[in-house]
Amino acid sequence: MNFLSNVSKIAFLGPGGSYAEIAKDEFKDRYDIYPYEEPLNMIRRVIDYVDDNYGAVGVIPLENSIEGTVRESSDYLIKTKNPNIRILAEVIIPIQHCLLSKVTELYSITGVISHPQALAQCQNFIHDNLPFNLDVVRATSTSEAAKLLDGYNLTYSAIGSKKTAQLYNLNIVCENINDDPTNQTRFALIGDYDTPLTGNDKTTIAFSTENKSGALLEILEVFSKYNINLSYIDSRPSKTRFGEYTFYVDFDGHIKDESIGEAVKEVEEKSKYFRFLGSYEKQHS
Repeated sequence: MNFLSNVSKIAFLGPGGSYAEIAKDEFKDRYDIYPYEEPLNMIRRVIDYVDDNYGAVGVIPLENSIEGTVRESSDYLIKTKNPNIRILAEVIIPIQHCLLSKVTELYSITGVISHPQALAQCQNFIHDNLPFNLDVVRATSTSEAAKLLDGYNLTYSAIGSKKTAQLYNLNIVCENINDDPTNQTRFALIGDYDTPLTGNDKTTIAFSTENKSGALLEILEVFSKYNINLSYIDSRPSKTRFGEYTFYVDFDGHIKDESIGEAVKEVEEKSKYFRFLGSYEKQHS
C-alpha cells in the first residue's frame, strides 16, 4: 500500500510557476496522489501549514548545489509543534534560470526582481550583461518575482523558469543564465507519515552537544562504530546561546535498519538536543 495514500493536502512554496511547484508535481506523480494544493509565499508558512493540518504534506527546498543549505528550511523544520513532522522523500530538480520580461530586448532592462538565491546563482550573467546601476529587487520566490513585475515599468525583468514565463505570459529574454549549468536544488516532501524501507535509504537527524572539548567527536565516533557512511554534515547557530550550534547530518540507511536504529539511539543519548528528521529513499541527480 502507498504510504501516502491518505494525503489530503499539499503545500508548496509558490505561487505557481516556482521550482517548488515542479518538485510538487514530481512527488504527486511518484506517489500517485491528488491532494488539495496550497501555494504559500514563505518556507516557514509551508512548514507551519503541515504542522497545523492533519493529513497534509509540504514541499520545501533543502539544498542548492551552488548556494548550499536553505537555512530557513533547516531552521524551522526542527521547530514544529508536532515532533513527528519529518522528511518523507526527496527530489533533485535541475535549475535552468531564464531572464523574463514584458519586453524582448536585453539592452532595455534596467531592473531585476528575484529570490536572493536565484540572484546569487546568476551573478556572472547579471554582472556581464545588465547595467552597472541595475535596480535589484528581492522577492520571496522566483514565481513571486514574476507576479511583482506588474507593479514595475516595462524595463524590469524577473529570474525564473520557462514554466514561470508560460504561466505569467512573459517573454524569455535569455535562457540558461545561471552561472553553473549543473545547478540543482534538492526538495523535500515533509509530513507526519511512516516511511517504508526501500534498501536505498538515507536518514537525517539534527542534534546539539554540550559546549565542551570532544563532545562532537564522541558523537561522530558512534557512526564510525556502526560503520555508517555520513554523506552530509552542516551546522547552524542554535539561537539559544552564543557559541552553541545545531548540527544537521545525513547518513546512509533507514531508522528501521537494526544498526541504524541502535546508532541513532546512542547519538540521542549523547546529545544535549536531538531531533529525528526522517528516513527516506535516496534520489540521484
